[in-house]
Amino acid sequence: MQTKYSIVKEAIKSQILDGTFQPHEKISSESELMEEFGVSRHTVRLAIGDLVNQGWLYREQGAGTFCADRSKNNAQSMVEQKSIALITTYLSDYIFPSIIRGAESYLSKQGYQVSLFSTNNDHENERKFLEKILTQQFDGVIVEPTKSAVSNPNINYYLNLERENIPYLMINAYYDELEPFHIVMDDEKGGMLQTEHLIELGHTNIVGFFKTDDIQGTKRMKGYLKAHRKHAIDIQPNNIVTYNTVDKATKPAAVLKELLKEPASKRPTAIVCYNDELAIRLLDILREARLKVPEDISIVGFDNSFMADLTEVKLTTVSHPQSEMGELAAKVILDMVKKSKASKKQQNMENDLIRFEPKLVERNSTAPLSKKTK
Repeated sequence: MQTKYSIVKEAIKSQILDGTFQPHEKISSESELMEEFGVSRHTVRLAIGDLVNQGWLYREQGAGTFCADRSKNNAQSMVEQKSIALITTYLSDYIFPSIIRGAESYLSKQGYQVSLFSTNNDHENERKFLEKILTQQFDGVIVEPTKSAVSNPNINYYLNLERENIPYLMINAYYDELEPFHIVMDDEKGGMLQTEHLIELGHTNIVGFFKTDDIQGTKRMKGYLKAHRKHAIDIQPNNIVTYNTVDKATKPAAVLKELLKEPASKRPTAIVCYNDELAIRLLDILREARLKVPEDISIVGFDNSFMADLTEVKLTTVSHPQSEMGELAAKVILDMVKKSKASKKQQNMENDLIRFEPKLVERNSTAPLSKKTK
């Protein structure tokens, strides 16, 4: 449990790191801090005293307490550090280890140390890591955004990275409002490839599952819709299933179980999945329903992860560059670091992007629509 003194201290540090207080700007008075946190003057003075000793604040007699300019103190350490921060949503599973290996391998060859952070797709974790990065003054940051399709409460921390001239780029997704340099898949085209493949096999009753708190999911869903429109196929309202990170382990499975209760003539004959992880989970539901893949129902994944080739049903899926994306991100961030050390501010433009083209990887989880399922 945090002490009152540490709560006040960390709150002031957070306001410095998110840019609320700029260098040489006066912070809240002791009385204001006492009222805000419901603590004694002694507690406030203790917290401020620590921050002054650590170089976060400075006092001027008769004027108050001010935010220190820490950029000058950190300039020398930044030159010597040669350290890159890599923030991902997850570390230990799915496609993320391959992305990390690609980046880490290249950066280590260039003499850079990589510090890994995993947000678990949670904004509060992202905030803590951004504060740590700003405190330790990394040379650059590679970020996989957290819940990229929803409003982000940590935008000020990224703006503070820009003010501190710490370059960053985003992979897999991006925060649109920041217009950062980003390296992504063409997720819309990938969603269209998934769906068109099934349509070309004769399927018209296709259910799509999309995780929509990440921008990848919304774009893949757009591709799914475009494919239907291109081929003049009506979409049944119940055939678009959206879900968020918090219910990814429960909602898609529950919805599929309900859809499979429909009479065979109305039941979906094919499934488009947000990713391979979901496809593997839904294969279990199909087994429980005693449906054969692809004889009774076809299913397509996304990412061409190691999972796609693990089960007895080898997944048709869409390729993801994984290691190549990580290595390319490493090369780009080091180029950005060189420019930042030459005192060139990061310029964020909407067209600052590299977009990988998706490719369909056909295996045996999809087949032409059979007569008995029509």
